Amino acid sequence: MKIDINRIKEKIGFMILTACLLLVVLIIIVIFTNILINGYSVINIDFLIKSPTQGMTEGGIMPAIIGTFLVTIITAIFSIPLGMGCAIYLNEYAKQNWFTRLIRISIRNLAGVPSIVYGLFGVVLFVQLMNIGTSVLASGLTLSLMTLPMTITASEEALKNIPMSFREGALALGATKWQAISTNVIPYAIPGMLTGTILGLSRAAGETAPLLFTGVAFYLPYLPKGVFDQFMALPYHLYIMATQHHSIMEVRPIAYGTAMVLVALVFMMNLGAIILRYRLRKNRKE
Repeated sequence: MKIDINRIKEKIGFMILTACLLLVVLIIIVIFTNILINGYSVINIDFLIKSPTQGMTEGGIMPAIIGTFLVTIITAIFSIPLGMGCAIYLNEYAKQNWFTRLIRISIRNLAGVPSIVYGLFGVVLFVQLMNIGTSVLASGLTLSLMTLPMTITASEEALKNIPMSFREGALALGATKWQAISTNVIPYAIPGMLTGTILGLSRAAGETAPLLFTGVAFYLPYLPKGVFDQFMALPYHLYIMATQHHSIMEVRPIAYGTAMVLVALVFMMNLGAIILRYRLRKNRKE
């Protein structure tokens, strides 16, 4: 009986990949279970709609939720149009030479820069040079810079997946280049572009270091009145409650409850990206 070596290698490879998948799923389940067990006791309406009191040992996390929401909105406003526009230019208009290759390499390198570096850059550029001050706006702009490389990369990859025949067919019928791109390329690429963008925003919503330098506050029992005010944010609030609070063991359940809310926020953003992608693709097929 002849032994099929390639078949055996395929089965071994498949078993290794399956084991890796199960290990990752197991780790995620353990982490989520730990957060759920330790944090569910504090989750109620008051926890979600009230401000912290008694040195953050009582009350809720409403200012942190609103602050995170505002910063994420500002990040989306500045990063999505600029990132998608840059991707469209690089993929559709820019000449493919050493200079554009250098730009792409730089963008991908920027995507791997630690978030604390963006925080230091943001405090120099937005807080000091532009004199915005430590505020919601400064933090949102800093997170926009951090999110841009991911937005550009994801959008450009989505555009690359559209067959060249889509463009050539429109051009052959007399359409201008922009008409071909706007009617035959972007509508089919937009699901992938938005998915990558929302995933980038969900990452930004969980960042702590950029906020630490540009506007987040340790304790503010009121909501920000505008984009030039300081604010509380869920990631920084969780960091303080877990590591810097004067009564760490007393507020440990609140820290786990804050983690649950932050995980739920990121999960809803990712779920929204999946649903949006599915609906857009379904509409294009119809």
